Amino acid sequence: MRLIRSFLPLCLLVLAACGDELFPASFENFEDEVELGALVGTAPPIPSAYSIADARTVRTDLSASFDFAYVIDPTGKHFLVPIDALGLGSSSSNPGLQKSTEAFATITSAPNNGYITSDSLEVAVGDVLVGRSRVACFLGVPQYAKIEVLAIEAATKTIRLKVLANINCGYRSLAPGVPRS
Repeated sequence: MRLIRSFLPLCLLVLAACGDELFPASFENFEDEVELGALVGTAPPIPSAYSIADARTVRTDLSASFDFAYVIDPTGKHFLVPIDALGLGSSSSNPGLQKSTEAFATITSAPNNGYITSDSLEVAVGDVLVGRSRVACFLGVPQYAKIEVLAIEAATKTIRLKVLANINCGYRSLAPGVPRS
């Protein structure tokens, strides 16, 4: 315990000097297209959720390690729902989404705040969103993504998304390539 206390000031000094970024980014940001099936009404093999932290779709029958899911309400409206709004998250996970007025290509950095964490977000084709992940990074910070709704297929209850997820810990950049910030 004494050893930890003696190094704590040094660790805090290093963190303050480096900001959120402790080391160069290792992973390249790239655009991907994914398809999600509605949480209710599609076959279990079809993923219904997305993990920003892992940059992949998730089958909710196999894992709760995701940030948002796709839901169609009884009136036929389409929603992306953060895990906390589904009652599966915790107050410390804090994943969220927010609509953007910017075009997908022009979003180069994730905003600091304004994320909807405890409610669903209605979406339509052409909508652009920014997402914040649950805290899955070893630094204890979320990761970020930008998302565009490309298509919604009512007959198959699926949604097609273009996603650029930055899985580098401590980085907010949403531009393609290896991030610098």
